[in-house]
Amino acid sequence: MAAVVTRQDLSAAALRQAAARSREATAARRMLALALLLEGQSRTDAAEPCGMERQTLRDWVHRYNAEGLAGQVNRRALGPTPRLLAEQEATVERPVEQRPDLERDAVVRWRCRDLQARIERQFKVSLHERAVGKLLTKLRVRRLSVRPSHPQSDLAAQAAFRGASANW
Repeated sequence: MAAVVTRQDLSAAALRQAAARSREATAARRMLALALLLEGQSRTDAAEPCGMERQTLRDWVHRYNAEGLAGQVNRRALGPTPRLLAEQEATVERPVEQRPDLERDAVVRWRCRDLQARIERQFKVSLHERAVGKLLTKLRVRRLSVRPSHPQSDLAAQAAFRGASANW
């Protein structure tokens, strides 16, 4: 099936001018190939100098006919859908900012592995340990943590010891 440019709002010269103004090199090459088609060249002859196959040019002609010049620009891939919702991520951030509770969380400091288990228990979402680290980076949570304190430590005795050793 021949690739026919049915959209007549731009001439070959106007397509060349749009290609010259374009910041995206791939889109400019596509516009130049379309201009060659409008001048009457075959698909093979129009595609070859622009660095594409004739079938690829056919696909871009269909997209130009449907969307115009906007259809010649590369589209960003959406990527995978996030496993956690924004409010779930905020829920993960709160306990990380605070110290873990030994009785509730069974840890004295947060590690990615511990947060991974908590996320799985709380949201029924399985994340890889590295994905938890990337989530912490996205939330701008520092990986540095305060030194954990022993749950049975006596803070008053520690303060008295520090005071006695300062006078020494």
